[in-house]
Amino acid sequence: MHATVSAMSGLARDIGAFAQATAVSAVDSAVDSAAGSAGAGRYGAEIHPGWDIGGNANGGYLMAIAGRAMATEIGRPPLTLTAHYLRPGQAGPCEIDVHVVRSGRRLATARATMSVDGKPILELLGTFGDQQPADGPSYVRDEPVDIVAYDDCAPMWTGAEPAPQATDQAGGELSGELSGEASGPPLMDRLACRLHPADVGFRAGRPTGDPTIRGWFALADEEPIDAIGLLLAADAFPPPIFNSDIPMAWVPTVELTVHIRATPTPGPLRVAFRNRFIHDGLLDEEGELWDSAGTLVAQCRQLALMPRL
Repeated sequence: MHATVSAMSGLARDIGAFAQATAVSAVDSAVDSAAGSAGAGRYGAEIHPGWDIGGNANGGYLMAIAGRAMATEIGRPPLTLTAHYLRPGQAGPCEIDVHVVRSGRRLATARATMSVDGKPILELLGTFGDQQPADGPSYVRDEPVDIVAYDDCAPMWTGAEPAPQATDQAGGELSGELSGEASGPPLMDRLACRLHPADVGFRAGRPTGDPTIRGWFALADEEPIDAIGLLLAADAFPPPIFNSDIPMAWVPTVELTVHIRATPTPGPLRVAFRNRFIHDGLLDEEGELWDSAGTLVAQCRQLALMPRL
């Protein structure tokens, strides 16, 4: 499977900034397989600076690196991937140990551990397989999220107001008033995202009262979004709880699951993220991502802690 590394990760001269920042390479094929595993591989990668908020790498970005290693080992893109966040991830080298649990004709399942300096920071389990368009009947209950045109939405970060968030640990964000950052989070320079005008109140200290964030996701320089890019997109927006009336400083992610439903057509993705249940020190966040053709391309859900101020 290692022969697919170049095809799936690409060479630096042929790919965009995100693909370069999530590139992996096989470094050791002698990883011990767990009982019942079909195979195992070890991959090296670099957690690049600039894909962080407050000095710690964005959780979706870390998931994308590990997901690329898993997809490379299996030779198929992700269909569903779950990550449990154990420690922050900072810029520097990392390793991903991939164990193939089962490989079938259509689907393959693998688990992986991302480590930095020998300490695990992410544990993942996923199922991989090629999309099968028009394979069976279809039923769509909901229409694509209703958002004004991309050009009519507010940039994620304008540089004119305090940074809306910073990260306390992988997957956890701090509100702008506690971040101490004089400029926007570095991650925002890697993206070309926009926020729905009705949902930007939290940035000025005027939350809407509805824990919802809508907008458009795009990578900088119009870099295409593939299945690995969708893993980043699922965790690239401010936490919707920032628009609630609940005082909140940071929301460290415990677990994030992303379902890849289709390969996106070119163009920005319209996205919506919302909290439905917030209680007992925990909150959920669910999201949906639609491409420019109006096709649902990903769904995501995460559980996060709600620390007290």
